[in-house]
Amino acid sequence: MTRALPRSDKGGVEVFPARVKLIDLSLPIEHEAVSEPMPARIRYITHDGEGLEQMKQIFGVREEDLVWSDGLGWALEEITAITHTGTHVDAPYHYHPTAEGRPARRIDELPLEWFLAPAVRLDVKHIEPGRRIRIADLEEALAGIDYRLKPGDVVLLMTGRDRFQHSPEYYRQPGLGREEVLWLVDQGVRVIGIDAYTLDRPFADMVSDYRETGDGRHIWPAHFAGVEAEYCQIEKLANLDQIPVDHGFWISCFPVKIAGASGAWCRAVAIVPEQAAGGESA
Repeated sequence: MTRALPRSDKGGVEVFPARVKLIDLSLPIEHEAVSEPMPARIRYITHDGEGLEQMKQIFGVREEDLVWSDGLGWALEEITAITHTGTHVDAPYHYHPTAEGRPARRIDELPLEWFLAPAVRLDVKHIEPGRRIRIADLEEALAGIDYRLKPGDVVLLMTGRDRFQHSPEYYRQPGLGREEVLWLVDQGVRVIGIDAYTLDRPFADMVSDYRETGDGRHIWPAHFAGVEAEYCQIEKLANLDQIPVDHGFWISCFPVKIAGASGAWCRAVAIVPEQAAGGESA
């Protein structure tokens, strides 16, 4: 059994297999994570502590009245975090108030079709931290897997840096520049993902280049490319190496619907057809 899902290119459809393998490509939101310069803080409300007291107050009951739970209340979490914590999607508004000469769209204004689409994984693990991933590198990676980008494709850059997520080494990564982002968008790509902290090169390397040259164009060039060409990015992906194929799979990466936000957390998942996954069941 198969079902057809809409693509973003000229209203066409592509047959979507019913039996698939799902691969989690997301990092969790963690309390005071080392891999976050502005880390989230999570307050855990437990069944036998504040959760119990909340239920007693809200329902006007005693502990012994909670018969079904043996006197326990609910569990909740209170999170204080920026919308760019953990695996998340950047909206065009994150980069600038305008995109392509129009008001930049915010996370709750973007087409859903962008976030459930065919994906292609490009292996750039050989590019050293601090280096720029050039157009030639992207072309070489595409040629190596015999793939030609199509409008609506989500491009996933595999740097391998996700394995350092609990270390300051996580911030050492390669990244795209302005020209590379514009080149991808010109191919019809609207979403670019990376298994690293940022789509740009590390902040320290951009700052070093700026101080050496005095040229502000070294600062955030990949992000600021969104002023000229509207696109989104998924940052802090993980487990791209677990996808058994380089293309021929889909990604689901719907961002949480936060009104007027510049970005939002997402649970990114690779959807690999059973045949491409080597016959494994979902």
